[in-house]
Amino acid sequence: MEHLVQKLLVALIAVLVRWCVSLCKYSGAGKGPMYGDYEAQRHWMEITYNLPVQEWYNQTARNDLQYWGLDYPPLTAYHSWICGYIANQINPDWVALKSSRGFESPEHKLFMRYTVLAADILFFFPVVFLMFMKSGQTKYAASKANILMLLSPGLILIDHGHFQYNCISLGFVLLAVMLIGKGRELWGSVFFVLALNYKQMELYHAFPFFFYLLGLCFRRKDQNGLLRLIKIGITVLATFALCWAPFLSNKDSALQVLHRLFPFARGLYEDKVANVWCSLSFLIKLKDILTRDQLVLLCIVSTLVLCLPSSLNLLLKPSFLRFKYSLINCSLVFFLFSFQVHEKSILIVTVIVNLFCVQLPFWNLWFTIISTFSMLPLLMKDGLLVPYISTTLLYIIISRSTTPVFVLPSEEYRLQRRLQKFTFYWSMFGVIALTALSVFATPPPKLPDLLPVLVSVYSCSHFLLFLVYFHVRQFQCKDSETMDTSHTPYTQLKKKQ
Repeated sequence: MEHLVQKLLVALIAVLVRWCVSLCKYSGAGKGPMYGDYEAQRHWMEITYNLPVQEWYNQTARNDLQYWGLDYPPLTAYHSWICGYIANQINPDWVALKSSRGFESPEHKLFMRYTVLAADILFFFPVVFLMFMKSGQTKYAASKANILMLLSPGLILIDHGHFQYNCISLGFVLLAVMLIGKGRELWGSVFFVLALNYKQMELYHAFPFFFYLLGLCFRRKDQNGLLRLIKIGITVLATFALCWAPFLSNKDSALQVLHRLFPFARGLYEDKVANVWCSLSFLIKLKDILTRDQLVLLCIVSTLVLCLPSSLNLLLKPSFLRFKYSLINCSLVFFLFSFQVHEKSILIVTVIVNLFCVQLPFWNLWFTIISTFSMLPLLMKDGLLVPYISTTLLYIIISRSTTPVFVLPSEEYRLQRRLQKFTFYWSMFGVIALTALSVFATPPPKLPDLLPVLVSVYSCSHFLLFLVYFHVRQFQCKDSETMDTSHTPYTQLKKKQ
């Protein structure tokens, strides 16, 4: 009973923080003619509700793809249709074809915010609680993991501030991870395919899922590995077929959806993003040197090559712990080196890092702060500076107050603790300084994007460090299915008591 009360309290705190953020501005508020992601989501409700499925991804007289054309997979479209249907029942003006473009009102904002909150509570909250329900951790550690997962500032700011539904795809992928960890590979494959069919950026996690399941099938001794692999393949194909059923009537329809999902014409990256290509643009303008096709090839080759070490290690030595590390490593490689990256895609990495919030509290806290900071230019553009500062400080306070973040000062860990403190505090000094400059400083007229680029470069340097660290963790971990928590700060603290 006490544990249930704790979960309810954690859930209420998480909902309260989300609701407070939702009271602030959103992407493109009052900024026509295109507005922002808020209008994009509303517009998708409009076209999916009013138009037949065959027109959703096509340029027609009633669907102008230049005005927030649908460019997410089918599950996003079906979700938009459901929201559009409910919106039409409340007020048809909210989704009236064409005439509702740019619609803004307090009532409609409340409706849109409720749709995100409902999606979060239905798809993300339950998975987070299930992840740590029977994970071998104490009730205290499970409660801490729950609240840190649910209060991750980046996800709250983007979904409930900027305005998106990342909670659905991230909820699906966490459920897939949990099911695979319990040995239910078929159901895990189903939910990963659902995540991929809600947001194509879940391709960032595709390599670890593929190589882990393949490695398990090769190494299983209690059953026919080939038969298991065939079952997984059929499950994946069947799930894809169900999601894409309305678009498989003819080849052109399916190809048009694929064309919309991978818009290479948009460019190397989206706005100022904390990846390698955007950081290099400070010194070298790759788009002025290479053609678009050459840039695409460069990104594909570099991403595949850098994903290989983690993937092959997982294939040859499949364990659930290596699988989780590989999810971090491959998704971070995709974020840093792939083509057409959004700044918001760092959430795909962060949600897996947050799974280690109890075992690796220092690295989880540091990564979460930097990942949120990397989106500062976008958050300032949306008018979300105050929520950014407050949610980040709240996360730091909860992390520091529930478990020692730095290694305890024993003889064995004293040097490591000093190094952690030194690097962390200097890193935070840079975060604070760049945040203050972004708010108060005026960039030179000839370099109007100087501060966003500095934020990107600073964040990217951290992500490269994190990439090295988590690769080392993956290659050093033992051939076991669970993490050895005997040396975590929380365990040491309990022993001292």
